[in-house]
Amino acid sequence: MADTNKAVFEYHKGGKVALGMPRAVKSVEDLCLAYTPGVALPVKKIAEEPAAAFDYTAKCGLVAVVSDGTAILGLGDLGPAAAIPVMEGKSVLFKSFAGVNAWPVVLDHCREGGASTGPTDPQRVIDAVMAIAPMYGGINLEDIAAPACFEIEDRLSEMLDIPVFHDDQWGTAVIVLAGVANFAELRGSKMEELKIVVNGAGAAGVRIREMLISAGARHVVMCDSKGVIYKGRPINKARHDAVAVDTPFRTLSEVMRGADVFIGVSKGNCVEPAWVESMAGYPAIFALANPDPEIRPEAVAEVLRGKPYVMATGRSDYANQINNVLCFPFLFRGALDVRARKITKGMKLAASKALAKAARRPAGPETLALYPGETMEFGPEYIIPKPFDRDIYVEVSLAVAKAAVEDGVARVADFDAAEYGTRLRDQRAKGIC
Repeated sequence: MADTNKAVFEYHKGGKVALGMPRAVKSVEDLCLAYTPGVALPVKKIAEEPAAAFDYTAKCGLVAVVSDGTAILGLGDLGPAAAIPVMEGKSVLFKSFAGVNAWPVVLDHCREGGASTGPTDPQRVIDAVMAIAPMYGGINLEDIAAPACFEIEDRLSEMLDIPVFHDDQWGTAVIVLAGVANFAELRGSKMEELKIVVNGAGAAGVRIREMLISAGARHVVMCDSKGVIYKGRPINKARHDAVAVDTPFRTLSEVMRGADVFIGVSKGNCVEPAWVESMAGYPAIFALANPDPEIRPEAVAEVLRGKPYVMATGRSDYANQINNVLCFPFLFRGALDVRARKITKGMKLAASKALAKAARRPAGPETLALYPGETMEFGPEYIIPKPFDRDIYVEVSLAVAKAAVEDGVARVADFDAAEYGTRLRDQRAKGIC
């Protein structure tokens, strides 16, 4: 363990991001082009035509990874400085998986002497992001605690003309929907027939429910630490109104009886094996709490021995990992490439459908080589593609770009989907991602 810890600190030492220059300055002529007097021309051009900033600056392909450190991974409110390694890591994933340039932007939301003075003030975060937005082609919000994260994303999406995306809300939701859709395909069920339980009413849980309903789900019950969120519950908060349902059930154990799908985005070890055993004959269990799932895959295997089922977690050491890196790099790649003004529900649904389809096709030899011993054929242990399946760079990015054009939020004119697909495949072949 000591050796592992040492390796981690060595990996992070000095940070994980740095400024890269696509054009070198090696001569007097280069200096004149890069700065004065040459730089005056694009300055004047942008002043006359603000949209020209997408042509003559890094704005066209640069994402700000913004956090206030109030919900870092599963560690809670540890402050903006402690959030830097995660935001750097997110920037590394943007570049490594989709060739998207990203930069960490950590904000001091409301602190004195390094200690939190209370929950996030949404207006402070909104004002800060609005102030830096001219430099960026997109804003990726990260590790901002609920409920502030909902207001921050909604208002920024309305105020800015570039994509704003809170990955903790939507990234997980996009991938979970792909997994549930493939589970329904395996079982021969329709989305509207599935009885679904979502445990956890935070950022991810609320958006998972929203995506499921957008895809046709009709029977979704949400629970929090107090039990089922039902209409008229005395302890319901304002944000519960949109998710509360009429049901006689009051506890998680009750609502799981006969359920087809359980989705946990809550805390580890909160589900009993007997509750899983009470689910429908062919269930799906998405236990996504990290590092400890709501129920361990081993416990599910024991209680459902001999029965068909699907198991997914957020961990890389089990099958069917729900990993957000399957979504956000490619969502932004497609959005940036068509200069989208925002990320629409249609773009998120398109990304989810593309991921679901990717798991149904054979994995390529390059992907198989990275995962020796795994067959990666569509089935209960393979409903989600692997993060290092590089073909999803093309499939998801293209699907998102097409959806942006169809939804009328793309700035590009005369979008040619076939040409864009060819360009993505060329980039993929050259190892750009």
